[in-house]
Amino acid sequence: MNMRWSLNELYTSFDSEEYQGDLQKFDEGLGSFIQWADKNLKSPDNPQEKITEYLNRLIELSTLVSKLMAYPCLISSVEANNELALKYLDKLQVQYSKFTQPSVQFQKFISTLDNLDEIINSSPFLREHEFYLNETKKKAQYLLSEKEEVLISKMKNTGSNAWSNLQGVLSSTLLVDIEIDGKPKQLPLPVVRNMAFDKDPNIRQKAYEAELKSYDKIAKSSAAALNGIKGEVLTISEMRGFKSPLEETLFKSRMDEETLDAIIRAIEEYLPIFHKYYRKKGELLGHRNGLPFYDIFAPIGNAIKSYTYEEARKFIVVNFRTFSDRLADFADNAFENRWIDAEPRDGKRGGAFCFNLYPIKESRILANFNGSLSNVITLAHELGHGYHGLCIQEESILNSSYPMPLAETASIFCETIVMNAVLNEASPEEQLSILESSLQDAGQVIVDIYSRFLFEKELFERRKEHSLSVNELKEIMIESQKKAYGNGLDENYLHPYMWINKPHYYYGERNFYNFPYAFGLLFSKGLYVEYLNDKKNFVKRYDDFLRATGKNNIVDVAKLMGIDVHSPDFFKDSLKLIEKDIDKFIDLIENRK
Repeated sequence: MNMRWSLNELYTSFDSEEYQGDLQKFDEGLGSFIQWADKNLKSPDNPQEKITEYLNRLIELSTLVSKLMAYPCLISSVEANNELALKYLDKLQVQYSKFTQPSVQFQKFISTLDNLDEIINSSPFLREHEFYLNETKKKAQYLLSEKEEVLISKMKNTGSNAWSNLQGVLSSTLLVDIEIDGKPKQLPLPVVRNMAFDKDPNIRQKAYEAELKSYDKIAKSSAAALNGIKGEVLTISEMRGFKSPLEETLFKSRMDEETLDAIIRAIEEYLPIFHKYYRKKGELLGHRNGLPFYDIFAPIGNAIKSYTYEEARKFIVVNFRTFSDRLADFADNAFENRWIDAEPRDGKRGGAFCFNLYPIKESRILANFNGSLSNVITLAHELGHGYHGLCIQEESILNSSYPMPLAETASIFCETIVMNAVLNEASPEEQLSILESSLQDAGQVIVDIYSRFLFEKELFERRKEHSLSVNELKEIMIESQKKAYGNGLDENYLHPYMWINKPHYYYGERNFYNFPYAFGLLFSKGLYVEYLNDKKNFVKRYDDFLRATGKNNIVDVAKLMGIDVHSPDFFKDSLKLIEKDIDKFIDLIENRK
């Protein structure tokens, strides 16, 4: 079964008539759009006509550029040294920055309208875009002058975007020196990272030590990239009038501080429960001072087999079908039609992602599959993102962009479906292995994410004053891990370089890309309880909820499912489900023969 994706549904090559034709069409359309906006958005007359024309032009250009950019973006993610892909990506990023001028002009135009509600209600097309238009008006309060906005957008291409691209190249081309079967080898970082799941404890420790040592080669360059990106973020955030990058992230996430506080309070209360899990796992593996970092992903139990890619497909599709045929058919189609690139190889970036391709109503998923249950769950997770894209694809492209916290909801819901379905049929020994794998993931999304949240908060605080050295970044990371993992981990074996490993820190437009994962897990757990209580009516409500995520704030869209996200109790109820799994895990260990 082919483990590499097909991109022919987008374009066959950069030289193809289709790609070059779309490129020319976009260039001409963008030029015309800029001229039209410059001519029409400086006076407040005929607002309904102008808003309608602006939206129609924006929809057409957004659809076109998202298709054009997806192609080089996806190619470069599996071929880090593909110079042509990088060239076109760079060219399109420069072109994309030109959207800034008409966007700023439109925001300023719409901010002057006192009767926006009346205008919106004057046509079905504008009513369809009500949320987008009202959000645009809110964004206007943080706008700078037109010249400043255009300049910032252009400067980002040689600032945060360039730093981000550099770090991506550094990490995807990094080769790790490691001894395998007595022979020295150089292996790609994702391959060595996957050794954390190996059954052999010596391989896990050796891979961890080799990984940490390899980061020395790119530590100073990565620190420079991180300082450059976060420095830019602080400068622009302050210029816009935000109190902090966190406040700006909450605004962009359509989340309020009350919701974030509810999540953090719930997590902090339940951290000791996770520490108990880590200590018990450490004891089982023969460690006396807590679990060393290199054994966080150590497989427990003998019942979990490795999966072939075909077996993973069947496993996922069968379990998705316990929820709905629509979800199962979507996943099966993704495997069948090569929407997934799962093969680890040189030049391919690590981790996993899903890229929803709105213009062709498809998705593409990147993963690094080595056969572990965790890899299978990762595929289920990314297919959840794709299913979210399926549910939202009938909306206008302007209503298809959902905030980070809701982006993780469908993906983690799909993880829960797969994990719970298989647990119900498992023997005690199988349950131990499956539960442990599930708790590994929950620990990452709650405990490790909390450590990353603490790290980024402290990073921004210090970056206000100075650029941070490699040693300072390592120190902050270690302290953050100690606060999050407590006595669950052996403090002599932590991961000081996690700030290099996680690409999320290097997105200039996406800061604090951590708490959304925790929100997604806990929100999904709560939704899963709702599903169990009302399977008959839930699926349609759930699909409608996913469809609505691009045109509501988090508080309002949660209300569609009857959930109050301002209540720490809601998140605690979800954490109680994980606590039950931890108690069951410990019970299975203590009653193991």
